[in-house]
Amino acid sequence: MIVATCLALTLTSMSLQAPKWVLTLSEEFDGAAGAGANPKVWGNDVGGHGFGNAEWQSYTPGNENAFLDGKGNLVIEARKEKAKIGNDPEREYTSGRLLTKGKFSQKYGRFEARIKLPSGKGIWPAFWMMGDNITEAGWPNGGEIDIMEFLGHDPRTVYGTIHGPGYSGGQSKGANKKLPEGGSYLKDFHVFAVEWEPDLIKWLVDGEVCKTWTPKDVEPNKWVYDHPFFIILNVAVGGNWPGYPDASTVFPQRMLVDYVRVYKKG
Repeated sequence: MIVATCLALTLTSMSLQAPKWVLTLSEEFDGAAGAGANPKVWGNDVGGHGFGNAEWQSYTPGNENAFLDGKGNLVIEARKEKAKIGNDPEREYTSGRLLTKGKFSQKYGRFEARIKLPSGKGIWPAFWMMGDNITEAGWPNGGEIDIMEFLGHDPRTVYGTIHGPGYSGGQSKGANKKLPEGGSYLKDFHVFAVEWEPDLIKWLVDGEVCKTWTPKDVEPNKWVYDHPFFIILNVAVGGNWPGYPDASTVFPQRMLVDYVRVYKKG
């Protein structure tokens, strides 16, 4: 009887201590300086066609603008230099855009990255996700979750947003986290995350839940967050939302990513 009681207590204790989140992807960006990101996980978007936002950069292949710094960080570097890729227009700037499409995607879980942000007018870094059915469904029908967007001219504010059919672009469902007067997201690394469950997306900055979305928030439109999403990291130069570089913008600008980690419910 005593043994049975002890066993029951042990099992109860174990269940209470079970982790809330179980790691499914851990990209720590350890490696030699100048090396590219892990090709088993990351590919490159390339080109200079504006990417739907009238951006001014050419995204380059391989490790030209996205590389390891040898100190445990991924660097995505925007530079003022001419580049022409394929049939796209020649651009005055280059940058990098990495994505896990076709290599890693997941439905639900916690997606987080620890990032140090670049600055300057027209500099637009982002950590975000798109539905892995984007090719078939098209944008925004496949859904988009922006875990971090930042406008380089406004050091106090970061943004989190969801896009779907009927609520995309200027009609998207967004939120921001603004630091007090004198604060700046440029001073250090910060952790940006979403915790995504059926019918629920929480947006977090440095562990604080800043916004929660549910299907009610997009009514009468469709909630399209019920299938796997892949991850994107990029630094855009210019665009309809951030505006464009001017004489005050200093190049190169670097976004440093300490890690990207993905979890599922334990």
